[in-house]
Amino acid sequence: MNTRAETQSAVPPTRISLGPWVWVKNNLLSSPFNIVLTLLVLWLLVLSVPAFFDWAVLNANVSALSGQECRKTSGACWAIVVQNYRLMLFSTYPYDEQWRPLLATLLLIGVIALSGWRRFWHPFLGAIWLGVLVAVAILMWGGVVGLRYVENSLWGGLPVTLLLATFGIVFAFPLGILLALGRRSKMPVIKTLCVGYIELIRGVPLISLLFMASVMLPLFLPAGMTIDKLLRAQVAIILFAAAYIAEIVRAGLQAIPKGQYEGADSLGLSYWQQMRLVILPQALKVVIPPLVSIFIAMFKDTSLVVIIGIFDLTLAAKAALVNQEWRGFSVEVYLFIAAIYFIFCYSMSRYSQALEKRLATGYQR
Repeated sequence: MNTRAETQSAVPPTRISLGPWVWVKNNLLSSPFNIVLTLLVLWLLVLSVPAFFDWAVLNANVSALSGQECRKTSGACWAIVVQNYRLMLFSTYPYDEQWRPLLATLLLIGVIALSGWRRFWHPFLGAIWLGVLVAVAILMWGGVVGLRYVENSLWGGLPVTLLLATFGIVFAFPLGILLALGRRSKMPVIKTLCVGYIELIRGVPLISLLFMASVMLPLFLPAGMTIDKLLRAQVAIILFAAAYIAEIVRAGLQAIPKGQYEGADSLGLSYWQQMRLVILPQALKVVIPPLVSIFIAMFKDTSLVVIIGIFDLTLAAKAALVNQEWRGFSVEVYLFIAAIYFIFCYSMSRYSQALEKRLATGYQR
């Protein structure tokens, strides 16, 4: 029979709680170089955190009605956000109709959050998505059920950023999977086309694709035929993101042992059954972290649509600074939109970590 000492010695050292001080010693003070870095970081924090807190909180002004009042204080002028938050969030959308983009934004965020809940991973989730997208279209465009028609040239702010990111992820993800499968195909024509597309798109910046979609594409259309500018930007984002997703999925496919393919063959499954039931579920679990990194980058890259005149969240926030009354308070405006981007990106990052843990994608020894 094992004694208590033998039982305790069998417990791996990593399972024993060593306390915060031991963690600090092992991770922050483990070498002279780490000690110097730790002291340097602490010194920078002591210098910056109290000063930022004084500026952002203690001496801040949130009740000023004009920039003149804000200039009398030494802290941040959050009043510019209080006075212009509707312009920053909804841009040039008609003021008295801004409840519609607000409701559309809440619906999009709600269905995205619902999709992250595993108990709703059923076919009816697709019907929920379809219903929400129809509702968002009705709210944003109007023209039915007594709603005033608003053309999408007046859309802007957070709803446009969410629409570009959501549709970009929803359509780029399956396209990227197909491209990854095509790149690994044994059919030369399909493989060549997929490789050419992936390398071409990954070899140019997103800005160039947006310029092509906005400026060059209309030149190749028949006379009298036009494509909406917002739709062109959306297609460019989808095509760009799909190429990067394809390479990530291809890496996941290559990480699957050959025995999994052979086992699927032995069951008599067709190619698409193998991919759907055996290979892809494993490959996608392996590449969850890089996939989420692409999604986060795509959400942030939607700000590049400002170069073709689309009022996303960044350009809508910048519009608040056009007013001469509020000139000189750009730091507060950009901190406000940075906080919005951070909330969405951090939420995606935390969810991916929870999903990775739930699906046990890590390889623990």
